[in-house]
Amino acid sequence: MPKPKQNPAKALTATDVELFERLHAQIEGLHSEMAGLVRKSPNDRLNKFKLGLVNQVLRRANELLGVSYLPFADFTEFPDEDLPSNSDVMLILNQYLAACETFRTDHIVMDTGRWVWLIDGAASEKRTAMPNKLAKKTR
Repeated sequence: MPKPKQNPAKALTATDVELFERLHAQIEGLHSEMAGLVRKSPNDRLNKFKLGLVNQVLRRANELLGVSYLPFADFTEFPDEDLPSNSDVMLILNQYLAACETFRTDHIVMDTGRWVWLIDGAASEKRTAMPNKLAKKTR
């Protein structure tokens, strides 16, 4: 059996993969919640409680994604003193979802007919979905 092609991205640990999956789910959840708010009132401001939750997830995502995957070099989180609009938050969450997919795509391989995570530089047993860019082509 041929060995999967190694990816030049930083090797992930099993803990990194678990953290990524948790953060990705949280970003998707926030994105879903924000979609409803944006439809109703895109220009309304997010309250401090929700902003705190969004920023907490963004900070953890920034740590995991690292500089090379950040959507914007000069953005890390929303300032507390200037509450962003619902549509501003939605814009950023969309960018983070795209960055997460790029990160995931760079850390997975096809191995024996299934998509798996590269853990410690090698194909693992931890399954994942096909990259979105390939999934769109097959639809």
